[in-house]
Amino acid sequence: MLLSFVTNKFIHRLCQLSFSSSLSLTNQALHLATEAQSSFSHTESIPTPSPVTSNCTDYQYYLSFLQLCVTQNALKAGKRLHARLLLSGLGFNTALATKLVNLYCTCNCLPHAHSLFDKISKRNVFLWNILIRAYAWNGPYETAIVLYYQMLDHGIEPDNFTFPFVLKACSALSDIGTGRDIHKQVLHTRWCSDVYVGAGLIDMYSKCGCVNDAWQVFNKVLDRDVVLWNSMIAAYSQNGHPRDAIILFRDMVYNKVQPTIATLVTVISALAEAAALPRGREIHGFALRYGFGAVDKFKTALLDMYAKSGRVQVARKLFDQLLDIELASWNAMICGYGMHGHAHEAILLFDIMRKEGKVPPNHITFVGVLSACNHGGLMKEGEHFFHLMVNEYSIEPTLQHYTCLINLLGHFQRLGEAYGLIQNMPMKPDSGVWGALLNGCKVHQNVELGELALQKLIELEPTDAGNYVLLSNIYAQSGKWREAARVRKQMKKRGLKKVIASSWIEIKGITHAFLSGDTSHPFLKDIYKELERLEGFMNENGYVPNTNPVYHDVGDDEKCNMVRTHSERLAIAYGIISTPPGTRLLVTKNLRVCEDCHVAIKLISRIVEREIVVRDVNRYHCFVNGNCSCGDYW
Repeated sequence: MLLSFVTNKFIHRLCQLSFSSSLSLTNQALHLATEAQSSFSHTESIPTPSPVTSNCTDYQYYLSFLQLCVTQNALKAGKRLHARLLLSGLGFNTALATKLVNLYCTCNCLPHAHSLFDKISKRNVFLWNILIRAYAWNGPYETAIVLYYQMLDHGIEPDNFTFPFVLKACSALSDIGTGRDIHKQVLHTRWCSDVYVGAGLIDMYSKCGCVNDAWQVFNKVLDRDVVLWNSMIAAYSQNGHPRDAIILFRDMVYNKVQPTIATLVTVISALAEAAALPRGREIHGFALRYGFGAVDKFKTALLDMYAKSGRVQVARKLFDQLLDIELASWNAMICGYGMHGHAHEAILLFDIMRKEGKVPPNHITFVGVLSACNHGGLMKEGEHFFHLMVNEYSIEPTLQHYTCLINLLGHFQRLGEAYGLIQNMPMKPDSGVWGALLNGCKVHQNVELGELALQKLIELEPTDAGNYVLLSNIYAQSGKWREAARVRKQMKKRGLKKVIASSWIEIKGITHAFLSGDTSHPFLKDIYKELERLEGFMNENGYVPNTNPVYHDVGDDEKCNMVRTHSERLAIAYGIISTPPGTRLLVTKNLRVCEDCHVAIKLISRIVEREIVVRDVNRYHCFVNGNCSCGDYW
């Protein structure tokens, strides 16, 4: 017994040192534990578990040892000690078993954890929480929910850890029904005003697209900490409400809640999706004042925002300032180059990434590279990178990768190959894949294959009017006006309406939106006067309106009037008359820029000597001195 006492003391000391020591200490402790065990276990059979008496101190040292195993993810050592505990009769002591379940969960051995959990007769809320959390993080998420309801059946009251864990599982499954049921149960507990439970509810409603419900939860928690503010800002950001996210951020600062790096990254990510450069600059300045400007995680979010706001050069400067370039940073910069059509820059950066070899590319990296090849018209390179991804990096192509390649094949009139690729895909093609084929058919006026692609799109998206419009345009390009009219009649019969082209520009913090042929803006006369002035200079430079994008059977004069008042031109004209000479303009459009507007904006950029960036539904066009970054390929 003296050996057992002395050895256990030493084990306890080793465990105290564990947080700053190597795994070798774990092995030493285990070896001593084995020696100590021999002092009171002389049988090879596993005895029936018995309760631990108050004068039994061995399990106290095993608790420390198991905590060491959890800290260092020492699964093998933990399993060996588990066997020793069973031999000693301590194996089903609630405290020790809880540590073992935690170890198995930490090492992602959920079957072992669940099996041991089922054998423990006295389960407290902490033990339930450990297993529910493990399934909520690692899946199957349904098991976390099942365990939660079993916990209730056993008469165990959930606490402010249980609710966030099970709500996370609901979020992962987008299970709004179960989420609402749990919310009702929360309201009958003392945790209804807890910030962590509130954050879990907000996240669940956000992931399920119920932003208003998330806002109601946020409003009912009076004592809000930064976690709760971050959750609500993220809810707005992830559900396409960037302006609400920035307003809430300002309220947070006004309420003297100190933002964290997570707050700023979330806000910047929201602004990136909205291409709201002025607001992004505002947050950038705020971060610099509060000392977050040098943090690589924030810089990565910031460079992504600048890239998505048409400032890819600024994004590259931030990228070059990073101290430790992680995968997310490489991906953001490569994808940034890709969406601007800077294909060669994207490929060069990708080559640097590969040569350094510190961070291997993943599927997102190849989406960026293939997208760059697609926007840059690099067919040969696109095929090369697709095969490189599969053969060298063993990355299974996703629908995004196939869509990029089919887009490329379609642009180069290799429509038969594109269709063959779709037929041989290992997964079911989605609307993006068929849409890429349909767009290729439009470019090369392949009516037969276009009809086939449309049928597939109708099966997937029966209410998307854009698919019908695209096929109608293919017919119109081929002069088949009857067929075009038939498709439009079909749309009308189904109650589908064409998406109205619109563009918007932000001037002095106010967003101004325009429709094609818009007559509602308060500065309407000035806008059309500027358009007329610009068109005079354009005509002097040899501009002739291209009416091919007008897919209506009307006269040429009417077609000319229709293209000259497209929404992006109205937005640009307003930007010119509302800002000082030389000011850079950023215009966003909800549809693709037409061929005639592309030619016109190139000329306008030279006439007014400004950089004009147009972000359409597909990519960025940066117009400078009569040229576009896309090289007239899009």
